[in-house]
Amino acid sequence: MRIVAGELRGRAIQAPLGQDVRPTSDRARQAVFNILEHASWSPGIEGSRAMDVFAGSGALGLEALSRGAAACLFVELAGASLEAIRANIAAFGLEGRGRLLRQDATRLGRRPEAEAPYPLVFLDPPYAKGLADPALQALRAGGWLAAEAVVALEQGAADPAPSLDGFDQLDQRRYGVARVTFLRPG
Repeated sequence: MRIVAGELRGRAIQAPLGQDVRPTSDRARQAVFNILEHASWSPGIEGSRAMDVFAGSGALGLEALSRGAAACLFVELAGASLEAIRANIAAFGLEGRGRLLRQDATRLGRRPEAEAPYPLVFLDPPYAKGLADPALQALRAGGWLAAEAVVALEQGAADPAPSLDGFDQLDQRRYGVARVTFLRPG
């Protein structure tokens, strides 16, 4: 698995060992970022602040940083994943732009007052676990999302679609076994 584009293009991403992490394929990641770079409803990537929730390997957030995002908050609970993300941040020289938050994404709580809401959120919960809706609600209820935020939600193609409670669907695409739904708080 590699960074697809930007200043870190071609650099290998270290992933945690084991079967617990299912990184977004390079093809799907490229497609998602093409949409985010060109859609009229997108906040864009350059200079944006992003969150990579259920970060796993951190591939989505690292890709955003490579493509010019100013900062990314990686939200992950698993220690092995956090160590892999930390190693990637150090290897790519992103220490000032990548931050880690060890937290259950379905129980984020309130966003710290000193931290601005995020305009770009990647949400990639484990497939077939029913975590998308609770995580979306935690992001919304905790004030983590900017008013015009875009959430790129990746789910298994066979997973139930998100409930959209409090969100508007902007677009939806399928990439092999993955389905990506682009949402905005409504």
